[in-house]
Formats: sequence, C-alpha cells, structure tokens
Amino acid sequence: MRPVFAELPPVRPGDRVAVVSPSYAAPADFPAVHERGLAVLRGLGLVPVEYPTTRRHSGPAQRAADLMAAFADDSVRAVLATIGGDDQLTVLPHLDPAVIRPKPFAGYSDNTNLLNWLWNLGVPALHGGSTMVHLGRAGGPHPDSLASLRAALFRTGDVVLRPAAVFAEEDTDWAAADPRPAPVVAHPGWSWHQPSRVVTGPVWGGNLEILHWNLAAGRWIRPAADYAGCVLLLETSEETPSAAEVYRMLRNAGERGLLGRFPAVLVGLARACRLFARPPAQERAAYRADQRAAVLRAFGEYAPDAMIVFDVDVGHTDPQWVLPYGGLVTVDGPARRVTAHW
Repeated sequence: MRPVFAELPPVRPGDRVAVVSPSYAAPADFPAVHERGLAVLRGLGLVPVEYPTTRRHSGPAQRAADLMAAFADDSVRAVLATIGGDDQLTVLPHLDPAVIRPKPFAGYSDNTNLLNWLWNLGVPALHGGSTMVHLGRAGGPHPDSLASLRAALFRTGDVVLRPAAVFAEEDTDWAAADPRPAPVVAHPGWSWHQPSRVVTGPVWGGNLEILHWNLAAGRWIRPAADYAGCVLLLETSEETPSAAEVYRMLRNAGERGLLGRFPAVLVGLARACRLFARPPAQERAAYRADQRAAVLRAFGEYAPDAMIVFDVDVGHTDPQWVLPYGGLVTVDGPARRVTAHW
C-alpha cells in the first residue's frame, strides 16, 4: 500500500525558506547566479535562509545534516534546492526520517533522490524550481516558471499547464560578468498517445537516470503494486542518454513490474544539448524523436494501455512547470489538458 500523503501547509509572504545544496554546491563556484536566485525569492516576499553547505563543497553527511536542520526547524516553511548534481544517492543514508516535518521541498534532476525518499514517508514535494537554474536565470526567471513555483509554494489553486511557444535548452556562461539569456527555439508542442481517458493520481517518478540509480541500489523503492493509479513523470538530463539507454532503463523497470502500474505518463521535453554543446536543429529534433520512439517501444511491451503525453515542459527545460510530487495531477486525454492541483 502506498503512503498516505500529508497536506502541505502553504508558504506565505514573510516566511523563512531554506536554500540548500544537497548535491552540487554550485553557489560556491557561481555566487553571482546564486545571489540572483535569492533576490527573486526576496521579491516573492520570502526570507531565504542559507546553511553551512549551501555555498561549500561538502561530504554527504554534512549535506544531510543541513537538510535535517532545515526540515526540523518549524520557523522554516519550505526547502529549496539550489541545483542538482550526481551523488545525492549517498546523502540519503545519513537522513533521519524522525526529524522530517511536512513542508514543501522543491528540486528536480539529482533531487529526484530526495523527492522519492520523501514520497516514501508520505511527504509530498515539488518537482522543479531550481533557485539557480530557473530563478537565477540570466535576464530573470521566465514568467511561466515563476508563476508555477509561486502557485506551488503559496498553494493558490489549480494550474493548467500549456506548451510554451518557445523554449531554451542551451547553457549560459555562469562565469561571465554579464551572461546573456540562452537562445530560444520554437516548441514542438505536446504529442498525445492514446488520449482516451481522464486520469487523476499522485505523481511519482522524476529524472529517469536517477530513478534507474535508485532501482539499482534497491533502496526506497516500494513494491510495484504501491504505485498503481499514480501518474508517472519521466524526464532526462543534460547528459542526453541515447534512445537505446532510455529503452533499456524503461525495460528494466518493466521487468520489475513497474510500468504497468501507471495509467498515465508525462514525458518531459527532452534536452538535446549536452553541457555547452550546440548541435544543429535537425539533430536535436532527431534526438527527441528517437527518445519518443524508445518510450513508446517500452510501454508497448510492458504497459500497452498507458496514456502518454510527450514534450511536457518539466525538468531540464526552460520554461519549467512545477508539478506536485506525491500531490495530484489530472491528465485529461479527450480535452488534451494537464492540471496540477495545488
């Protein structure tokens, strides 16, 4: 049986919010970008609170200590990750579930580790909302990204997601004194596979590579039956896994009996640029098409009845919609609509 999820209290103007680096301490290397993100939080009326490892490269135990301090402090009403990384899996064993208080945690990418860990405790969270990538964005946060995070933190009501007209996937030079915003390109639009039903359920999933690491480690993964009726979220990172890798990771989850438990799947708009790489538009479109084919192949073999929405603006893309992780999302196939319930 899956956990019973707690109700997250809303954040209000004037509240203190923790800003932590549970993975890569990017603020240590790019303080100007970090400061831009903090300024946006202050512009929302919030009071950012930093911890010893927010701006310092530290070991897993030290980062875990800061996370526990943030969750245990009742005066801190939300916890936001600065960015992802690649080793948060090693932080989780140092966490003490007994000190966790239900409050919003916002993160994605490597933070899928912590999102999933909290999910197992019945603590819903926010998939998205990096303080450096999206709030500290050169030129200011995208209006959709900021509005989505505001709705998630302040719990202002349902948010109907929509495809962006244009999006960005290239990196900006964080070391530059005056970094320019990343160039934008036309959005391909969402594509729907078997949009014949309406599904409302709690979100589980996140970054595919990190989910695969969790499955490999065999920790904090529940019996497949516990995910029945959930909406599966999948997105890939700037490491641009090949279509073959994506298929194999999903195949492995299918062999575990997982894929068949999800009646609806949201697949993020795949980033087709590795760090500071700028492949031509035709190559990027081919990468995304190959990934869609890989996802369809895996679900065709293990969950042929699943409804799948491709190229949703979640995860490693800009703008970015924030989704309730453990909270409810409605995927309405006939209306071609996705709604986040806050």
